[in-house]
Amino acid sequence: MSIVMLRHFVSVLLSSRWSNAVYPATYADPYLNTDAGTMSPFEHGEVFVLDDGGEVDLDLGNYERFLDIKLTRDNNITTGKIYQSVINKERRGDYLGKTVQVVPHITDAIQEWIERVAMIPVDGKQGPADVCVIELGGTIGDIESMPFIEALGQFSYRVGPGNFCLVHVSLVPVLKAVGEPKTKPTQHSVRGLRGLGLTPNILACRSDKPLDISIKEKLSVFCHVPVANIINLHDVVNIWHIPLLLKEQKAHEALLKLLNLQGCAREPMLEEWMGRAKLYDMLHDTVRIAMVGKYTGLSDSYLSVLKALLHASVACRRKLVVDWVPSSDLEETAAEEAPEAYKAAWRVLKGADGILVPGGFGDRGVQGKILAAKYARENKIPYLGICLGMQIAVIEFARSVMNLREANSTEFDPDTTAPVVIFMPEGSKTHMGGTMRLGSRRTFFTVADCKSAKLYGKVSFVDERHRHRYEVNPNMVPEFEKAGLAFVGKDETGKRMEIIELPSHPYYVGVQFHPEFKSRPGKPSAVFLGLIAASSRQLDAWLQASGGQLSPPVQQHAHSNGYSRIYRNGSLKKPAVNSLVNGGSFHSNGNNGVHVVKHSTQPTRQASLLSVSDLRSIHPSFVALGRSIDGGGEVQPSLFAHSAIFRWPHAPCFLRLVAGRGGGVLRCVGGRRSADHPIEEKSAPGTVLLNDPFGVFFSIITRSSINPSSFWPDF
Repeated sequence: MSIVMLRHFVSVLLSSRWSNAVYPATYADPYLNTDAGTMSPFEHGEVFVLDDGGEVDLDLGNYERFLDIKLTRDNNITTGKIYQSVINKERRGDYLGKTVQVVPHITDAIQEWIERVAMIPVDGKQGPADVCVIELGGTIGDIESMPFIEALGQFSYRVGPGNFCLVHVSLVPVLKAVGEPKTKPTQHSVRGLRGLGLTPNILACRSDKPLDISIKEKLSVFCHVPVANIINLHDVVNIWHIPLLLKEQKAHEALLKLLNLQGCAREPMLEEWMGRAKLYDMLHDTVRIAMVGKYTGLSDSYLSVLKALLHASVACRRKLVVDWVPSSDLEETAAEEAPEAYKAAWRVLKGADGILVPGGFGDRGVQGKILAAKYARENKIPYLGICLGMQIAVIEFARSVMNLREANSTEFDPDTTAPVVIFMPEGSKTHMGGTMRLGSRRTFFTVADCKSAKLYGKVSFVDERHRHRYEVNPNMVPEFEKAGLAFVGKDETGKRMEIIELPSHPYYVGVQFHPEFKSRPGKPSAVFLGLIAASSRQLDAWLQASGGQLSPPVQQHAHSNGYSRIYRNGSLKKPAVNSLVNGGSFHSNGNNGVHVVKHSTQPTRQASLLSVSDLRSIHPSFVALGRSIDGGGEVQPSLFAHSAIFRWPHAPCFLRLVAGRGGGVLRCVGGRRSADHPIEEKSAPGTVLLNDPFGVFFSIITRSSINPSSFWPDF
């Protein structure tokens, strides 16, 4: 068993080298809390919830997202868990009367925990792991981390060289006054670590800008680490560049050499990450989401929500802009006490394309959230309420639509005469930690034709993670439904409300669960995707053109991470590659992003196609310019059988499809080089042109897919 200490980016780099290995990640946090469930988001960021109900540090969420794995509560070690385990053993008499001490009993318990968790697969595969990633939080010199450092020192000695690699992450700050990177903090950090019995094998240096080789040489001299093992993690334009940055500096080679694994692994396959990084860099059209919450002072309080919004916005080809709105600033009291903050908050809310109210606890700012939900409902602004955000929508609906002026949650007003949200019977009012409804629970759709069911792919149920003590009062559900609020998802008993929708609204959805915890790059959460699609005016066209079902994402080729969709006769299919109109020809006038799609006039090849207006509604980036450029005369946008010009703003090259009966040539007429590729047309009548995952090439449905690298190798 090889042990690596490093953060999740190196996990990605390693995991891309084995096809069948599993990589358990263990995060050790040296606080005395048993778990993160009772910690303030202001102090520790969000509480991430696992399938088994574990309330853990947000870093485990990073591992799940980047590696696409499912961790358990045992993958999070805390000092509280270790001490509790040792004390329980002492009470049972397991130590046979010995004096229980930090060394060896606490340190042994830490090592045993690591080895036990390392044997549990986290990606659904069988067998022990090839590599286990351990992350020790905190700072060198912290008193509470001393048992963990001692345990890891003993462990490294026990397993021996070649089975343990220590990567030390340190900051190399740059003083703005002189612009010179300072290595002293890293030197002192390494000196302190060595004094505690651990010597780093690799240095990972964080910095604002790339470090010169002279800085690495200086660190090598004072830290006793080879220059080749000093990795610079400087700021990049988006997070998906990090694995590429590590590969560029050959971090994987250093790790494999230290672990004696050179002969067991291949070159890292990072095309997926490269595609994500390039795609995000190319996005220009923005979508603005107003995040109305209580903990807006620290973005880590809503880290998973932000990541889920990012995943969905990339899928919709939009650059995400999140506007933070402190909910208390929307309240009438703020208008008197802080008028400028009040005006600014409402200005931001009214300028948003969509509104999101995330989960939370306590009554501070609740009235502001209710006002945000009311504004979204009355003005047809896309709205997504998560956990408390769903309960807020229910309270607002009861007050404004059902005229229940006293409607409230018993969390905020235990004596309310209209308790539309109540405390769950199985909850505990005396113990806070681990007593909520936690973990993965099943939600059954009760309305098959609702937006949520369509977004999830018309399945009968979904499994999502929960974290709540309060629920919608089931006794009042009939009154809500009579007033027009639909409860489209319920638990297995049918008595606990899980999903609400307002059918008359473009997108007004509330969920009792936390969908953000299962969102992944390339596989965004369905309800987040719905929010972004509705906020960018894409949702209705997708659902209508697909016959009422939005298909799940399909990875198209090695360079793809996005969702390439083809609408065929109004139905959304799962294509092998993108398609073009039957018998059509694709032309370019040489100006970046301006294309012509012209249909053949041969009677045998005519097809009933979507109109230009339909195509524009499917994807707003297609804009009719008004005149063809190949001598075809005026554009008639009502029928696709006539010439039409479209602007595709992010395409750096142009392709021409020269089609005839039964085949044609795909010609690259711009970009890095030109080339012809014979094709045999297999597309069915009614196929229309849509963008590929990156908006940089188009291809044809053929017997064998066309690889974009064949005509654009530098992509």
